[in-house]
Amino acid sequence: MHQPATGAPSDQKFPPAINIIALASFSAALSTRALDPVLPHVAEDFSISVTTAASIAAGYALIYALVQPVIGAAADMFGKARLMTLCLALLGVASILGAVATTFSGLFASRILAGIASGGVFPVALGLTADLVVPAKRQVAIGRTLAGSMTGNLLGATASGIIGELIGWRGVLMILGALGLIAAVAVAAGFRGAALTAAPKTDLKALRQGYRTIFANPNTRYCYSAVFVEGCCVFGLFPFIAALLFDLGEKSPSIAGIVIAGFAIGGLFYTFTVSRFLPWLGVKGMMIAGAGLVALQLGALAFGPQWKLQFLSMLAMGWGFYMIHGCLQVFASELSIGARATAMSLHSFFFFMGQTVGPIAYGLGLQHGGKMPTLFASAAIMVVLGLVCARMLKPRAPSDARA
Repeated sequence: MHQPATGAPSDQKFPPAINIIALASFSAALSTRALDPVLPHVAEDFSISVTTAASIAAGYALIYALVQPVIGAAADMFGKARLMTLCLALLGVASILGAVATTFSGLFASRILAGIASGGVFPVALGLTADLVVPAKRQVAIGRTLAGSMTGNLLGATASGIIGELIGWRGVLMILGALGLIAAVAVAAGFRGAALTAAPKTDLKALRQGYRTIFANPNTRYCYSAVFVEGCCVFGLFPFIAALLFDLGEKSPSIAGIVIAGFAIGGLFYTFTVSRFLPWLGVKGMMIAGAGLVALQLGALAFGPQWKLQFLSMLAMGWGFYMIHGCLQVFASELSIGARATAMSLHSFFFFMGQTVGPIAYGLGLQHGGKMPTLFASAAIMVVLGLVCARMLKPRAPSDARA
């Protein structure tokens, strides 16, 4: 990525606020995959099919995606840290409402509200991280923010399976709600004492110029298209993992939670190794290797191995996924300087639109084509994605940086 003409040297240490941002990402990520291990039990309680219950994940992802353009603009105009804190509180309330829902439509509505709230945390956290760290160290800093998110995904999926087995899926949401409210208070207190350099307030005219800057960059169409495909092929599978394990005779929610958590452990492995692999492979090599590793694991899962081997495949898939996804996030952070939160929120918009389409596509594929053809098709798409990204994405300074 380009070096700015002015700013802190590339060897600066990360500011303490990066740790607070990681905490916010962790808190929001706890609920993202929390219902996946217990979806079959949600389906039983409301007397619906697993495919219908999986619509919770699609609805969550859809609303998360749709609020991104608004969230990004609001963060650029009114402050990223303030918006994250408010959304954490809303996420806690939404989870508690889901825990006491008496109908599936009520639960669905609460997850829609949770999607809105979660949409104001992670992409804004990435934008704030990019504001605080120079480009030379940005991928490693974003990796630290990702570590918070991956830890949340790991604990959310694993704890959900265990808690769901002990006290049911309602207990999962109640505990997550309480943790969300506690996190909102903690993060608000942390940001109040953090030495953040506030960006100038963005007016509507500057916001429009920011959108023009973003979409004038040739990287934009490849970057956003790529994360859409990632969301479809990788995260679209997650709501069906528990059901596929059920078909193999593994009906324990805790087992499903452990398998899903393997992906998050792979993501954590990425955050610990990115500083070593990036100089060795380069950005192009990271994207090709990451996409190829994801494709191999999708192919392995198609054969329906025992859950321990599925856990290892999910771990490797998580590592490979973030090898390519981390590169795409850095490219997205460089689409604009003045509208960076908007650029990152649009990045999340396309990513979660992919996660909206993905469960629907997987549901149709599994129902009409079968497990092996569906997973093999996703694997082939990921291979092509890695090659296209490596060829078409190049470091380009945003026009507002030159201005």
